[in-house]
Amino acid sequence: MSMFLDQVTVNVKAGNGGDGMVAFRREKYVPDGGPAGGDGGTGGNIIFIVDEGLRTLMDFRYNRHFKAKNGENGMSKGMHGRGAKDLFVKVPPGTIVKNAETGQLYADLINHGQEAVIAKGGRGGRGNIRFATPRNPAPEIAENGEPGEEKEIELELKVLADVGLIGFPSVGKSTLLSVVSAARPKIGAYHFTTIVPNLGMVETEDGRSFVLADMPGLIEGASQGVGLGIEFLRHIERTRVLLHVIDMSGIEGRVPIDDYYTINNELKEYDLKLRERPQLVIANKMDMPDSQKNLIEFKKKIEESGEKIEIFEVSAISQKGLTAVLTRTADLLESTPEFPLYDEETHEEERVLYKHTPSTDHFNILREPDGTWVLTGQKLEKLYKMTNFAHDESVMRFARQIRGMGIDEALRNKGAKNGDIVRIDSFEFEFVE
Repeated sequence: MSMFLDQVTVNVKAGNGGDGMVAFRREKYVPDGGPAGGDGGTGGNIIFIVDEGLRTLMDFRYNRHFKAKNGENGMSKGMHGRGAKDLFVKVPPGTIVKNAETGQLYADLINHGQEAVIAKGGRGGRGNIRFATPRNPAPEIAENGEPGEEKEIELELKVLADVGLIGFPSVGKSTLLSVVSAARPKIGAYHFTTIVPNLGMVETEDGRSFVLADMPGLIEGASQGVGLGIEFLRHIERTRVLLHVIDMSGIEGRVPIDDYYTINNELKEYDLKLRERPQLVIANKMDMPDSQKNLIEFKKKIEESGEKIEIFEVSAISQKGLTAVLTRTADLLESTPEFPLYDEETHEEERVLYKHTPSTDHFNILREPDGTWVLTGQKLEKLYKMTNFAHDESVMRFARQIRGMGIDEALRNKGAKNGDIVRIDSFEFEFVE
């Protein structure tokens, strides 16, 4: 059974850590006060949390960037910067979060309240208090905060249609669907029919959203396996509210009340439970000449049968009467329980969780045409970003760290000569033998 996939790509950026501070105590009566620069605070994480009230990824269509706050910088008098608050982003149950480029799975969010840290905030840089040693009791050295993680992620949600549009072909279901819905999720092609159900995400005026599927015209006898067949009816089985679209103009030469009973008999023949679904009747094409007259006749017949049904007058083409239907539909969804789904395949679904493995190779060396050596690599760039180049001691420490990583040796092996220019990001220095 193929499923509908609602998919959206968003950018998340966790907060950077605050910078550490270089400061000294400057009090009366304290000769040569020691170091007093505090650490920076940690940047905010970006945490996704499941909210069972959400049904679709609609909200992410309008907001594709999520950025957590940075940690505060360290201050003098040994005061540490404050850590930033985490940013919580709500997602519907069943959301899968992947890396947009590599497809690596970050989280599979299922239960209400479940949380996953999708991007980690950077740790705060250490202030100069941390670098004091007996040999160097007054260090002029502090780190900048670590950058927060930034990622392009893809959210995927398998959606089931909450609401089904039923009715004969050409009663205006597709038009109705195209008018009320915006986003088109990706749709799996049904293997048993060339007709793919149209699917739309619908948002009501008060901000609730649901998934609406146009069930391609049920053909008399489908319950016996003619036409679209059982597979498709099984998809209808999942919906919790049915919108029964009836062409009130009778322009195709059919009688509206007969259409109503034919389709409902189909549902009954197939499975009695479908008749227990709340059903709203949409009297469509009400802008046509005979519609009003036919509607009066239709209501009379329904009254005679003793059935209680809600009828909404609509013209999909001129978009009249749609708001009332959608609002009523959203209300019904809230009060109708979910029907159990029997989908053998989805239990079996393989979920492989990849552990995030940092690269072992910490740097790459390239030579540019003008002879400059360019160093790149995650660990190296992070060191560079966390070094405060305003203080010579910090620069010296940086030099020791990159020597410790084996970069000097690697450059020498590649043929770097005394006085060659080496560049990291936008920082250039001379290679010294």
